[in-house]
Amino acid sequence: MTGKPWLKMYPDNVAPTIQVGDNEHLAGLFEDACQKYSSRIALSCMGVDITFRQCERLAAEFASFLQHEIGLQKGDRFAIMLPNIAQFPIALFAAAKLGVICVNTNPLYTPREMRHQFKDSGAKAIVIMDLFVNKLEEILPETDISAVIVTSIGDQLPLWKGVAVDLALKIKGVVPKTHLKTYRFREALEKGARLSYERPHMEADDIAILQYTGGTTGISKGAVLTHRNLLSNVRQLQEWSKFYVEKGSETILTALPLYHIFALSVNFISFFTIGGRSILVPRPVPIENTAKIFKRYKITAMTGINTLFNALNNSDDFRKTFSRELKFAMAGGMALQTSVSEDFQRITGVRIIEGYGLTEASPVTHCNPLRHDLPVGSIGVPMPSTEAKIVDDDGKELGVGQVGELVVRGPQVMQGYWQRDDETAKVLKDGWLFTGDIARMDESGFFYIVDRKKDMILVSGFNVYPNEIEGVLVSHPKVLEAAVIGIPDSHSGESVKAFVVKKDESLTEAELKAYCDKNLTGYKRPKSYAFTKDLPKSNVGKILRRELREQQVGNSTKA
Repeated sequence: MTGKPWLKMYPDNVAPTIQVGDNEHLAGLFEDACQKYSSRIALSCMGVDITFRQCERLAAEFASFLQHEIGLQKGDRFAIMLPNIAQFPIALFAAAKLGVICVNTNPLYTPREMRHQFKDSGAKAIVIMDLFVNKLEEILPETDISAVIVTSIGDQLPLWKGVAVDLALKIKGVVPKTHLKTYRFREALEKGARLSYERPHMEADDIAILQYTGGTTGISKGAVLTHRNLLSNVRQLQEWSKFYVEKGSETILTALPLYHIFALSVNFISFFTIGGRSILVPRPVPIENTAKIFKRYKITAMTGINTLFNALNNSDDFRKTFSRELKFAMAGGMALQTSVSEDFQRITGVRIIEGYGLTEASPVTHCNPLRHDLPVGSIGVPMPSTEAKIVDDDGKELGVGQVGELVVRGPQVMQGYWQRDDETAKVLKDGWLFTGDIARMDESGFFYIVDRKKDMILVSGFNVYPNEIEGVLVSHPKVLEAAVIGIPDSHSGESVKAFVVKKDESLTEAELKAYCDKNLTGYKRPKSYAFTKDLPKSNVGKILRRELREQQVGNSTKA
């Protein structure tokens, strides 16, 4: 490949490069936005609005508490285990002010998954929803966490209403009892309000976030994302969309979870820092919860994955109340099905813009132009200051139309995996990030995902790695061997199917389901099971998942 053929596909006046200064950091970006858009609403959740001025004050109070009461210092790791409520961005903003490294954690994680992430990161403190404290209590002694800040749904509501909501949930038994010594979020803010935090010296290359992801080994690893990485992706996204986005006037639907890098980078950081208002949706499912947002607010932008768009398309409420102000919708996380895209455009008049990214790239590397006749099925072209190419198994660059592995290079690419040089060396080579996705590029510079590493399973936009699931299954005392594959699923794109060889013939599917419920987050749990006498293996004893997939396809064809 010669040159960068995709540059001619760039919208007019979109710069091919972006810059981030050596002394820039997220805190400065947030603070500038809060000053510039002080009276505008920054966050809305459950009927409560928070202005940019209030965000700055709350973040400063929480930062003061973290620094003086808990003793967090620059470089310490701080876990955030919250759904899409106002406390999440406030906690992230506060950590950024102190140079503290955030460890974003799925609030639905099981104790086993939490234990690994907290031990691996060395997190010293955590802010967590009261609904999940019992899970933390189970594994806390095995971690370095010494301070637990507990928040609730009621904490983001007016005092009297918040107390009533929290009391009702406790009476219903929704909030588990705990014997942990904890700080309450409201109390933390009150203590912080009487103090003043001290800003450490920060630079663009300081670590901002450890964003955990899976890997081909199934071991969850922390992608080291610096302030420069995140700011670069923000600049790229803002440059790309500048003719569609009006500073200080956009309202974005944030239904995707903020603990996921897609929503964190695109919905929160990118829109917050240009004065956008984010509508936080703590429980987007059932889909009516999301659809009614369009009736209440004039949504101008949204992000989603294929399953979310598909659910909206099939929602009577959405079809009746979707926002006529909607300018654009961006899809990522998993392949966007053509039928879903067409239905959404028919209903709303807005075409979904598909992009591509991965946790290790903060996350966006490719996006379709917002003002261009888009080729069907394309993930778009590389973002400003981003290079991409297709290589063969030996790393040799391939030509136009040839299929190989997609590799990318740019300022948004991570520094590596936290304390895992061996895993880093597998994916970062001479500055290029090897994505593991199989793709091709056409003559115009548009890229297309052809396939991905076969063993990975993509469930509703989340990577699921067989080794992790198999490790849980074989830890059951009645299981001899296990293998899992992804099978097509009309709802989630793919679902997990487990093939199990029994050690004890009394083993039942119900037992396995209960065991996986305890040890795996919902999207990782097998949706179907097959008991078998043996599993296909290579001559060295390696289980051949490929043969299981082929058998599955064969059985589906016969059916």
